[in-house]
Amino acid sequence: MNFSVKIQLLTLLLFTTLFATDGLFAQTTNPATEANARLLEQLQIQEQLGEYLPEDLVFTNEFGEEVKLSSFFESDRPVLLNLIYFSCPSICSLILNGVADAVEQVRWTPGVEYDIVTISIDPNEDYQLASQVKQGYADRMNKSGIEEGWHFLTGTQENIDAISESVGIPFVWSEEAQEFLHGSAIMFISPEMRITRYLYGVSYREMDVRNALFDAAGGRVGSTLERIALYCFTFDPDSGSYVPYAMNIMKVGGVVILLGLGIFLGGFWLRERKKDATGLSFD
Repeated sequence: MNFSVKIQLLTLLLFTTLFATDGLFAQTTNPATEANARLLEQLQIQEQLGEYLPEDLVFTNEFGEEVKLSSFFESDRPVLLNLIYFSCPSICSLILNGVADAVEQVRWTPGVEYDIVTISIDPNEDYQLASQVKQGYADRMNKSGIEEGWHFLTGTQENIDAISESVGIPFVWSEEAQEFLHGSAIMFISPEMRITRYLYGVSYREMDVRNALFDAAGGRVGSTLERIALYCFTFDPDSGSYVPYAMNIMKVGGVVILLGLGIFLGGFWLRERKKDATGLSFD
């Protein structure tokens, strides 16, 4: 494998991720640059927010069992979905490491509040390789729930193409680099199999992942205090992350002020009643 070619293609891939939502491709008359621009455009992620995943797709899990994609949504939990391939020599391991780091930081437990589904885009990979990769992450991560809540799947070309198309993440095999080229993003899916959020890159902030899971679950995950805190943030497409949302912050602040005022007035009223009661005479 030509190392310089591999670096060039990987650089192109990273630019694809950075400009996934902007569609920024420079016009040029240089044939090589034009070819690179066409490749970037071919690999551009097309967000499918609000669309639903196909329910009838079948994959093979890390135990060698055929499973329907819809089976991972039967527990009414949101799903963190990512498409990579296990033998990838470059960006895929960075994506998986980014997911693993975020999962370790999020207080919620895979298999309890949410699930993670990783699907290989290489039809030549089998469940044994998927099992090895999963075990590697289970061994290195200081987090419960990985065995039950993080699922590693392989599949046929037909089903791989179907899931890739449904989430808008294309991939291309490069003979020069001898690897698949594809964008870098993770998706968040509601229990109804509806795509609710994309996060880009290979590193994901804990707050962004937690908020994206919260949104995907329709606000049903987390403790009451966590739900209130997450309610105060909204997703900013320009920055690709969650930012404080002034309107909701004011709403929460208003409720807190009203509660505080109610407690104060209630305490004052009780004290006055006690004073009146002690002042009564029974002549």
